[in-house]
Amino acid sequence: MKSKLVLLLLFLLSVSSNAQETLTLEDCYALATKNYPLSKQTGLLQQKSSYEIEALSKGKLPKIDVNAQATYQSEVIGFPTTLPGVEPLNKDQYRATLDVNQLIYNGGTIDANAKLKEAQTKIQQQQIEVSLYQLKSKINQYYFSILLLQEKSNLLLSKNELLLSKVKEVKSAVKFGAVLPASEQVLEAEIIKINQQLTEIKFEKIKLLNNLSELTFTKIDSETILLQPDFNSINTTRTRPEIAFYDLQNQQLEFSKNVISKSNLPKINAFGQAGYGNPGLNMLDNSFQTFYVVGLKANWNVFDWGKNKTDLKALDISKEIVTSEKETFELNNKMQLEELDYEIKKMEQLLLSDSEIIIIREKIIKSSDAQMKNGVITSSEYLTELTNLFEAKNILKTHEVQLSLAKSSYEIIKGK
Repeated sequence: MKSKLVLLLLFLLSVSSNAQETLTLEDCYALATKNYPLSKQTGLLQQKSSYEIEALSKGKLPKIDVNAQATYQSEVIGFPTTLPGVEPLNKDQYRATLDVNQLIYNGGTIDANAKLKEAQTKIQQQQIEVSLYQLKSKINQYYFSILLLQEKSNLLLSKNELLLSKVKEVKSAVKFGAVLPASEQVLEAEIIKINQQLTEIKFEKIKLLNNLSELTFTKIDSETILLQPDFNSINTTRTRPEIAFYDLQNQQLEFSKNVISKSNLPKINAFGQAGYGNPGLNMLDNSFQTFYVVGLKANWNVFDWGKNKTDLKALDISKEIVTSEKETFELNNKMQLEELDYEIKKMEQLLLSDSEIIIIREKIIKSSDAQMKNGVITSSEYLTELTNLFEAKNILKTHEVQLSLAKSSYEIIKGK
């Protein structure tokens, strides 16, 4: 019983190791988005923004400075006559102070700058999304090129298998003198030609798989089977990242206008100073003293020569520029979608006629097969019709892949 169990496990392991891996177009998109080095910047930008906003918010906290100085003056204040109890000031003076400044009101400038910083970070992150989204078009180029090679390889293998069976039939006929030996050689030459084509496809596929591996930062085995995308399932359409990028730019400009509008509002600070020095606040007392000063300070730039108005006008023009860029992008998008829509309709029509051609070619090859067996036509004539059949099938597969590529490109341009 134990030996049977071991054999079963070995069989299952053998099957699993020989099973070919499959890869979908969505897998490639996900791998590129996850592994592409640029994607790491999204989190880094968020961390950077958090630190910068935290630094801005510290402007609301008290500012504490410790100051110390020692000076020697060539002259000091003196009196024309000597006064009782009043000593002349020393030319060497000393002072140490603790200064505290607390912002009370600045028109919300700190909060406005924090919101502006958040908007700038979102723009940078969205720019990364735009760059990652553009990778999809590059992935499509490699994916569908590999898919087409894969389909051509399958057709060649199918043709090769059919020819091998025909060679056996012709060998038997040659043995009994029903056909000439040259008939067998014609088929064998075609088999060699097919093997050459398979070799070309193999190396071309390896090259394209390496390119796809570099884009997705994942090792893709040469035996991996790429699956045809399913466009019948319902895909949730979302906005292109470029549209969100333009909208975020306009939001940032609005936050910039808000910062400018607050820059000329009055600013009020409370301050306090405690110190120890010689002399203190009483200049007539020529000794070391402690002292303190507290108060409020207001600052209001009531006239800036129209600088803020000029800056606001410049930002309004910037908004118009962003809006025009967005409109241009949407126009180009619309034109690309229309072109792809025509391409999709064209391929769908071609596929209908491809199927009709294949049906006719299959009837012809069936008749040619019977004629070759009866010696009515040569193997060369049969091979011509067989090649025509597989060429028709090859065209059908090419159109199927081109249709899938057009549909995938349509989804990318529309927003997926």
